[in-house]
Amino acid sequence: MNHKNLAFTIDSNSTISFISWVFWMLHYIGLYGRSALITQSSDILKTFNGFRKRVNVVLFTYSKQPHVAYHHATFFLSQGSAFMTPQWELVSLPRWEMTAYWILSFSSHLYSFYQLHRFSEEHEVSLDREVQLERGFLIWGFKKDPTDFEWSFWNEWAWQSLLWSLIGHAVLSIFADNFLPQFRLAVITVYGFLSAGWLLGVRGLTVLMLHLSISLVVAQLRSPVLSWFCSLLLLSTLNVPALQDLQRGWYTSEDHYYLLLFSTAVCSLRCISFSLELCWHPLQAGRPNHCSHLEEKRLETLIFQFYKLTAYCFYHPLFYNGPIVTYRDFSEQIERPVYKVSVVYVLSGILRVCVWWCLAEFMIHFMYMHAIQSSETYLEMLPPWALGGLALALVQFFYIKYLVLFGAVSLLVRLDGLEPPKLPRCVSIMYSFTGMWRYIYVPLGGSRHGVFRKLVSTALAFGFVCFWHGCHDYLQYWAVLNWVGVLVENGLALLFSSRPLHPIIARCLSPRMQRRGLALISALSTAFLILSNLFFLGGIHVGRIFWKRVFVEGTMNTTEP
Repeated sequence: MNHKNLAFTIDSNSTISFISWVFWMLHYIGLYGRSALITQSSDILKTFNGFRKRVNVVLFTYSKQPHVAYHHATFFLSQGSAFMTPQWELVSLPRWEMTAYWILSFSSHLYSFYQLHRFSEEHEVSLDREVQLERGFLIWGFKKDPTDFEWSFWNEWAWQSLLWSLIGHAVLSIFADNFLPQFRLAVITVYGFLSAGWLLGVRGLTVLMLHLSISLVVAQLRSPVLSWFCSLLLLSTLNVPALQDLQRGWYTSEDHYYLLLFSTAVCSLRCISFSLELCWHPLQAGRPNHCSHLEEKRLETLIFQFYKLTAYCFYHPLFYNGPIVTYRDFSEQIERPVYKVSVVYVLSGILRVCVWWCLAEFMIHFMYMHAIQSSETYLEMLPPWALGGLALALVQFFYIKYLVLFGAVSLLVRLDGLEPPKLPRCVSIMYSFTGMWRYIYVPLGGSRHGVFRKLVSTALAFGFVCFWHGCHDYLQYWAVLNWVGVLVENGLALLFSSRPLHPIIARCLSPRMQRRGLALISALSTAFLILSNLFFLGGIHVGRIFWKRVFVEGTMNTTEP
């Protein structure tokens, strides 16, 4: 073909943009059972009004549409367009069209993964030399990419001790429920406390108890502002180099230090939840119900509150890595009689976790995505389809990883009669700050006090997630990109719901075309969301290269005919 006869030519990198658009446009059209503007509205309105809401994306709420809510606090980008929108007419698309979208989307995913697998095979020797690939055990003849720190870290700890201590918790909890039901909470609290001390040591346990004690004392002032200030101050101590070096010296291995670090960070979230509930609802948060206010002694109340806080923070299944259950939910559910769970349910839950674990291992045997993303050279060398496959593989692996980590403990939580946060139903979730939205966005006014207050509240919510993770430069990029996405998406939602424009859209476009148009616009939001989370998952160099290759170079070049 003579390209000079074409008014437009597409360079090789523009394929990436086309792939991205096809992936996400087809996804939004084909996989939405309902319009994104409608399906989330009721849940969000409940959240904005302070109702209890289970969440599975960091800080905010889980997304009901697959592949949308990415790592940490993607609430608005996946659901934010739901509010202030008109009642769009919901229609189904033709069966043949939906089938075509499914086939194209599924085959595109598989082909991009295949291209990434081929690239991994072609550069296996050099990757092995740089990152030391491990001998594979799940699939004969394949090596394994061990460079995802979290997966390797928690797998090692699980086989060493955590898996067995979780089984011990389940056995002890069942025993206490049958023979000592009135002391069940005390029994599992003592077990959780001793288990933490066994792994973290006396010094590590002292650090945790110090955090709990300081948080509880400050909460006695009944000031949410002071409680927040105290919590942020305690969190900041995790990043003090002198304290880090001191705590590293307590252990013979670096892994023990990281276990203490993760436990303390997650514990700080529980302290925030308890402290704010104590400030807002003193009776629910800690005072004995059998004593009247006049008869209570201050010391007795403080001891009782400390016991409740300790039971909440040292609940063993959720102690090291979450997910986070708010104190309100924990205190209400832990006192209820434990409902019996069938053996079939337990076995099916174990089987699901095993399947997810095998799938995660399968991915790092066939695609060395973490080793590739650590090198700018390989990122620049990746063919367009393989580059798209790398982005998908990174976020999909992250999602599956936390299905395993949260799925295992959620099964134990349910055996104890608690309702765990729903497992992520979309690509990724690093951490689940269940219900933290209630403690930041809503108290600051949220959407109820004007646009400016909403923007500030949202910025502070993203800022807290960034601060909790260490406030590194790549986290700042992630937070800013997500916040900008909030502004753009809410601006578009307001524009399309305005009285002048909405009637025109309804008059000029059929309901089916409105749905297709919504999918096209949503694809922009999703592409931006993926980019922000690539900054989070891979660092600045990964986000920068994807931005350059996909959004800058991967465009159609206008040429002379």
